[in-house]
Amino acid sequence: MDQDLRAFDRFIVRYLSVNQRWNSPKFLIGESYGTTRSAALADTLANDGVQLNGVVLISSILNYNIRAGGYDSIYVFNLPSYAAAAWYFNKIPNKPADLAAWVQQAREFASGPYAQALFAGHNLPAAQLDAVAKDVSRFTGLSVDYVKEANLRISPTRFRKEVLRDDRKTLGRYDMRFEGVDVDAAGEAPSYDASDAGISGPFVAALHDYLERELKYESTDTYRPSAETISQWDWKHKPTSGGPGGGEQAQPYVAADLASAIRKNPHLRVFSANGYFDLATPFFATEYDLAHMDLDPALRGNVQFGYYPSGHMIYLNVDALRQLKEDMAAFIANPGK
Repeated sequence: MDQDLRAFDRFIVRYLSVNQRWNSPKFLIGESYGTTRSAALADTLANDGVQLNGVVLISSILNYNIRAGGYDSIYVFNLPSYAAAAWYFNKIPNKPADLAAWVQQAREFASGPYAQALFAGHNLPAAQLDAVAKDVSRFTGLSVDYVKEANLRISPTRFRKEVLRDDRKTLGRYDMRFEGVDVDAAGEAPSYDASDAGISGPFVAALHDYLERELKYESTDTYRPSAETISQWDWKHKPTSGGPGGGEQAQPYVAADLASAIRKNPHLRVFSANGYFDLATPFFATEYDLAHMDLDPALRGNVQFGYYPSGHMIYLNVDALRQLKEDMAAFIANPGK
């Protein structure tokens, strides 16, 4: 984590000097793991005198501590994404026409009655359990009985397996619009990620075609779109500006780094791009992290959001790609708006 930040910091500082670009506009654009890097790198660069104009975060993961067991926040963060998928697959009665409005209803329920019910734990009164279970069912397309059997807590793998079980289909993780078919309709989890399987072949083929046809480079090594070695990284993070508690973190929380960079440079703007059907980095968790940076009221407008009818890799949907390109071009041309 921090070794990665130091490497990128050195490269960028060196690049600016060699190419005489210190007075040029500077933007960081990161996706997925790259958002963790970009948010922390913004502050690392600021401490070395590199002021950025903007940071674009695509499908963000800014706090790895939400994965810790024993806490209910992950269920709250996931529910609006479940609601988006249920809307897409027509699993909700009287389906509203507008996805954004439906998702907003899910946000309000998740952060209100649902969060309060989870907070009560096993002390939740039976009548309230019944009422909340009905609403969870309404937003997710899952049966009331299933929701109650899960104690209101629906994991991503269970949702991906259950919501289309009657159709003998599963949902993808990176993009819930992708449908998979398991060997049977039993079990709790999909046997594979349909969205990963759906794109890996074209990604590998495109890379080999580019290397061999365009670059005339041949290798017998296997190209892996996802690196298993990432699990072996040193994930500890010590924020350059202290961060919560001022000490080293076992898992990175980098929204505080980004907030520090904004305070040091009030002209720094952030654009957060989110796919409605992304279950790898749910948009509601990103909204929460960016809303808890403790920014002064004068700086809160520095953070902007974009939402797209797509998954983790927003650009795989052609319509979303066009919208994302337009939004990013406008942000880079005038990040203050």
